[in-house]
Amino acid sequence: MTLIKERPIRKTVFRGNRSINLDTFETVVISEGFYSTKGELLLIVKDVDHCKIKLDSTTTDKVKIKTLTNCIIFPDLGRIDEDWDEISIGRGACVELQHVGGVWYILSSDGLKME
Repeated sequence: MTLIKERPIRKTVFRGNRSINLDTFETVVISEGFYSTKGELLLIVKDVDHCKIKLDSTTTDKVKIKTLTNCIIFPDLGRIDEDWDEISIGRGACVELQHVGGVWYILSSDGLKME
């Protein structure tokens, strides 16, 4: 299992009236079957047959995910785009998500399969 972290950053995530300062990484390359976001700006998933990514709204407010494998993305709370418990993206796909008001919204994508 490989986890490559590039370029450390300090980030502030706002939740309601409070803010959280995080030390995280701009880009993380994942080769694991499960990963929970930690404030990264970009996740790249590769060298694994299948991956599940949990969107952690306590540490992450916006993330772009590029996958070179099949991947299921699901939120820690609520739904994605107010409709989906999870989204499935295939090899080569990319999706950008943002957490707003307790909901994860898809800002852009190029290969989603809604299930």
